[in-house]
Amino acid sequence: MFNELSEPVNQLASQLKQFMSEHVEPAEAAFRQELNDAPNRFKTPELVERLKTKAQAEGLWNLFQPIAHGGNLTNFEYAHLAEIMGRVWWAPEVFNCNAPDTGNMETLMLFGTDEHKAQWLQPLLRGEIRSGFSMTEPDVASSDATNVRCSIVADGDDYVINGTKWYTTGGMRESCELLIVMGKTDPNNDNRHAQQSMVLVPKRTPGVKVVRHVTTFGYDDAPFGEATIEFTNVRVPKSNILLGEGRGFEIAQARLGPGRIHHCMRLVGAANRALELMLERVEQRSTFGKKLSEHQSIREDIAKSWCEIEQARLLTLKAAHTIDRDGAKAAWALISAIKIVAPTMAQTVIDRAIQAHGGAGLTADFPLAELFNYARQIRFADGPDQVHMMALGRRLVKQHHQI
Repeated sequence: MFNELSEPVNQLASQLKQFMSEHVEPAEAAFRQELNDAPNRFKTPELVERLKTKAQAEGLWNLFQPIAHGGNLTNFEYAHLAEIMGRVWWAPEVFNCNAPDTGNMETLMLFGTDEHKAQWLQPLLRGEIRSGFSMTEPDVASSDATNVRCSIVADGDDYVINGTKWYTTGGMRESCELLIVMGKTDPNNDNRHAQQSMVLVPKRTPGVKVVRHVTTFGYDDAPFGEATIEFTNVRVPKSNILLGEGRGFEIAQARLGPGRIHHCMRLVGAANRALELMLERVEQRSTFGKKLSEHQSIREDIAKSWCEIEQARLLTLKAAHTIDRDGAKAAWALISAIKIVAPTMAQTVIDRAIQAHGGAGLTADFPLAELFNYARQIRFADGPDQVHMMALGRRLVKQHHQI
């Protein structure tokens, strides 16, 4: 049942595959070259802007948008498309389906006022601006999000924000206009999960300062970037708060369920791309008198990779199906499970493909090294492996002993 799609969605998937194979994958080298030649690596390359215009004209735009907010696809249906887009790490932006903008747009759909939607959501849906999500902090273990120290203090009709955030994906971008910031409005509340709130902060507000860019394994993830941002006496109207004081965790959980589906299916697509490249490479190279594909260890790597991709795909599709049928709360265990399984699976499969490519696999001649970097990042994004394993294990023990 997990591969059964309606004919219109099948047609959309075929159209997306064709667009990726004809326009996006052949543009990978040109994308890198344009960035390397650009005076500002955090300005969206013209190549991407042209592809965005073309994708929008072909109806391949805002595919992530939930049905309840004007979209046409269920989480299960969109998951298949996310896998296709995951073959190239920067491809989702071409279709206005990239993180963190998708999560921010869904947050505004769910919790934004009419004014928030008019000012921020509509330009984001049109792809005219970009946004960032500021939650993680460098000075605390952010795997426990109750540790955040960024302060949001009421002062008359405003909130005043002070603190430092990092790994604000998209925060480096020239076109980033909005930051959704999580901080503490009630640090002394006995309920640790009611201390936090989320506020909308225009990036160009006085006191917002991008102090440095954080690279991962030497990659800068341009044009998105991972910004370290200082907030010094940043003043925004109280009307910029989302949902109300103390509701930050509630908002975070609402945005992370579908977001984890998106990430995991993109990683399935990345892993499948790596396997395809490995299958091509092992027929092209020979060692010790025979093709790489004839070596038993290579065949085992190929077989294990295929099995692991299929397992992760089916588990993620089951999670998406459960969200659609019963809601995100009912899919909680499955959502944790896919975040444990899919990123590590992708990292492992991509690593095998790198090994099969020899030294070339480490270079920018192939997309493997950058896909590996992406997979390793997602083992932290939306909650690190250990947090999901701890929470899932605790829940399973509790369920067992309630029976």
